Parts: sequence; C-alpha cells; structure tokens
Amino acid sequence: MTKKPKILLIYTGGTIGMVKDYKTGALKTFNFNKLLNQIPEINQLHCVIESISLKKPIDSSNMNTSDWVLIAEIIEINYNSYDGFVVLHGSDTMAYTASAISFMFENLSKPIIFTGSQLPIGDLRTDAKENLITSIQIASAVENDSPIIKEVCLYFEYKLYRGNRTTKINSEHFQAFTSPNYPPLCESGVHLKFDRNLIFKPHSKESLVVRKNMVKDIVILKIFPGITKEVVKSILSIENLKGVILETYGAGNAPSDKWFVSLLKDAIKEGIQIVNVTQCAGGSVIMGQYETSVQLQKIGVISGFDITTESAIAKLMYLLGEKIPKNQFRIIFETSLRGEISKPN
Repeated sequence: MTKKPKILLIYTGGTIGMVKDYKTGALKTFNFNKLLNQIPEINQLHCVIESISLKKPIDSSNMNTSDWVLIAEIIEINYNSYDGFVVLHGSDTMAYTASAISFMFENLSKPIIFTGSQLPIGDLRTDAKENLITSIQIASAVENDSPIIKEVCLYFEYKLYRGNRTTKINSEHFQAFTSPNYPPLCESGVHLKFDRNLIFKPHSKESLVVRKNMVKDIVILKIFPGITKEVVKSILSIENLKGVILETYGAGNAPSDKWFVSLLKDAIKEGIQIVNVTQCAGGSVIMGQYETSVQLQKIGVISGFDITTESAIAKLMYLLGEKIPKNQFRIIFETSLRGEISKPN
C-alpha cells in the first residue's frame, strides 16, 4: 500500500468556516477543528489531514500584504513536513492572495490549493463540502511518487485554475471565479480530469525560496472617458509612489492627449514603473497595434499582455520588493515567471 500523502489545511477565515447565528441571522466564525466534524466524507480520502487555524480569522476584505506573509510563513515552516497545502480563504480577495503567494514561492514543488465557499459549511445548500473535499483530493494527487500539481491554484465549483490567472466574477453564483485567458488545469466530474499540458512544470530543481518583501507603494489608475489632467497628475504625484497599474481600453489603448502622455513620461523618468493592463474581462494588451498605444510603448510603459489586474498588482509588489535595476525591470515583468502571462507569438 502506498504511503498516504500528508495535507495541511490552513484556515485563514471566510464563509467556509462560518455558521449562522439563528438569533441574529448574522454569520460568525466557529472553531475550525469542528469543520472536519461537519464533513465525515473526508475520512474516505487517501491522505492524512492536519489543520492550522489563524488565531483570529480574517475577513478577506481585510486581507493585507502582512497577512500574505503570515500565510506564506505557515507554509514555509511546514513545507518539508507535508506533501500539499489547502488554504481556506474568503472569496472576495482570494484571487489577489493566490496570485501573491504564487510569486512569493520560488521553486515550488508541491501543491498549494486555495478554496472557499459562497455558503457556510453548515448551510443546507452549501458549496463548501465539494470545494473542500476536491481541493484536498487534488492536493494529494500523486503520479510516480510526485505531486501532479506543483503550483499555486484556486479550486472552485468543479474547476481548478492557476491561481495567478483567476478573477472573481460573481458574488452570488457558486461559479464565483473564472480564468479568462487560461483554461482550467483540472475539471471535477465523476473523475478528476487533469490536463497535463496546461499544468506548470517547474524549470528548476533548486530548493524553495520564499520572497516576503512586498512593496505596497503602488496604485491602480483606471482610464475612463473624460478623465482629467488634475486627476492623473494627483495620482502620479502620490508621495513614495513606486508603481502604477494602468487599466486601459481594449488591447492597451489610452488617450493620446499630449498632457496625458507627458505626465506618464515624467513619472517613468522619476523611476515609477507603469504597467499596461486591459480593462477587458479577457484578451491581451498588444501595445503598438493601434495608434493610441504607440506613444505608451515609446515612453517605456510595460506591457502586461494578458495578465489579470489581481496578478499584475501582486507581481508589481513582488518585483519592486526584489530591488531589480530599473533598466532590467521591464524585461523581467514582461517575462512569465509563474505562468501568469501568455505572450503573443
């Protein structure tokens, strides 16, 4: 009989670990150890499950970079003792955290699966049981004595996605997440159906390195018709600003007004890194395809290609924390580090 994989469940907070107070109707957290008692089916899984719960569960709307570091450290400390990790997390900022953890973990060779639920685990129609059971099953899936998944993923409603490719699209449906520019790595039906061609294959066999220095001095600047010079100027003048995610139209297009391009050019000269990300739900930035993005390309705006805004934020925070020389920053950002972008041929 093969050795049972050891899986560590990490409860950070979120609906999945809540129970309804029937007097007030409000949701409140309950002892995470009781969570496993709610799902006796877990005993049928071919793995050993242990759990850690944060002393104070975090509503994912309160999730911060310091919490990302806390989650990363829990995994880092326990990395050699377990074969896989399942992180239970509130759905609102799960795509941000999954993206951040993917960049923080260099040379990852084990699965880190994020999941949660839209309804509490004790609810009659909860989606929590399926999400949790299948996430554990995926985290413990082995082939030739090696984990099938060796990257940070997000599992929700029968689909396993690359974590840094996800975005939350619905606050009411069970299918809360999508991966607009990359197909699911696995689909859960009668069987778990992995797509081996899509799964991230680590290039290095070097030991794990955890990068914890995430720089928060960044901003999202979303372009809209009628945006004024005063607004753009005030945002780019924020004290200690080090990076900007510029959310543009379509394939990376923005106003070609001289004042707009000039403000961006001056910011780049000051050392602020500006990344071009599309506002569209899917598709890629292709700078230079239209006249309205040629100027951005000329002044040194970085292309985010088909990266999500969530992933762009995490990647920018991570790379700024690595103190990369300014003349190399663009090349490194435009390189796929953890499978987060697909560059056009």
